[in-house]
Amino acid sequence: MKNALLQHVEDKSKKSEIPYFEVGDTVEVGCKIQEGDKVRVQVFSGTVISRAGEGMSETFTVRRIVDEEGVERRFPIHSVNIDFIRPVRSGQARRAKLFYLRERTGKAVKLSHRHSEHTVTK
Repeated sequence: MKNALLQHVEDKSKKSEIPYFEVGDTVEVGCKIQEGDKVRVQVFSGTVISRAGEGMSETFTVRRIVDEEGVERRFPIHSVNIDFIRPVRSGQARRAKLFYLRERTGKAVKLSHRHSEHTVTK
């Protein structure tokens, strides 16, 4: 059980609109990048291979292939540096963590499509 004061501070800092996405879904994540005095949004798109944590410390890991090399990034869901999370495609996964995709290349990385789209926000 968390302290009531700590819980109150966390609730104020949480993002209100987070789209519904699961492990196996393909998402686009808009990351704020600061270059000098300019701030721009860079999109990182890939497959969600894991979700971990809860509350303010909840994170998710996105993996994509760039120049035949796997690139993974871990994002905190409630970070101020995340501009948006946009689900693109829902994939069917039977596991909670898809770390087995790290050894696969080419078409073997693709997951089958889940036909029931989720548009519910938390």
